[in-house]
Amino acid sequence: MLKKIFLNDKIVISIISLNAVVIFIQESGITNHILYLIDFLCTVFFIIEMIVKHREYGFRGYWSDGWNRFDGIVVIISLPSLLMPLIELTTFNFSVILSLRLLRALRFMRVLHLFPNITSLLAGFKRALRQSGAVLVCYTILIVILGIINCSIFKELSPEYFKTPLRAIYSVFRICTVEGWYEIPDSIAIATNPIIGSISRAYFCIILIFGGIIGMSFINSIFVDAMVEDNNDDIKEHLRKIEEKIDAIASQRNME
Repeated sequence: MLKKIFLNDKIVISIISLNAVVIFIQESGITNHILYLIDFLCTVFFIIEMIVKHREYGFRGYWSDGWNRFDGIVVIISLPSLLMPLIELTTFNFSVILSLRLLRALRFMRVLHLFPNITSLLAGFKRALRQSGAVLVCYTILIVILGIINCSIFKELSPEYFKTPLRAIYSVFRICTVEGWYEIPDSIAIATNPIIGSISRAYFCIILIFGGIIGMSFINSIFVDAMVEDNNDDIKEHLRKIEEKIDAIASQRNME
C-alpha cells in the first residue's frame, strides 16, 4: 500500500504542487493554522517517501541513483523548516526565518526529474556547456574589457552607468542583451555636446551589433547545435541502417 502511494510519480507531483500553492499563499501574507498544517504534512510525506524508497531500494541502491541523492539532500536540508512555525512565534532572528523559507522552497526542485526526457535534456545541456565553454569565457572577457574601458571614458559623463568597473561591466552586458541599451548612450549625449553625443551613440550601436546581436546569436547557435547533437547522431545512425537495408534488398534482387 505504501509503495503504491509513495512510489507513484503522479501522487508525488500532486503533493509538490500542493506544497507550492500553500507556500505561495503563505508568502503572499496569508497565514493560518490550516496552511501550516498542510505544509507540515507535505514535509512529513516527503520524509516517509524517502524512508519507503530506502526500504525498497536499500541504502546503497537509493544513494547510488543521482536523482534519489538529489531528492534525499533536498528533503534533509529542508527538515529545519518544520520548526518555522515555532520560530516565527518567537522573537528570533529574521535571517533564520528567511533561511528556513529558502530551504523549504528547495522542495519544488524535486519535480525536475519527474519530467519526461529530463535526463537527455540535462545531458544535452552539459554537452552544450562543454562545447561552448571557451566561447562563453572569451565573450565574458570581452565584456569585462569593454566595461573597464567604458568606465575610464564615461564615468564622469554618466556615473549612473559607468561610475565603477562593476557597474560599467553590467551596463555593457545590458547593451549586449538589448536591455534598455538606448538609455545608456542617451544619458551620455545629454551630458555632453552634440558631436560627442553622436559619436557615443554610434560607438554603443557598434557594441550592440557585434557584441549583442551577432555575438549572442553566435553563442546561441553553438549552444543549440550542441544540445541537439545527440539527436543528429541518432538520425544519422537510423539513416545508415536504412541505407544498409536498402543495399541488402538491392543485392538480393540482383542475385535473383
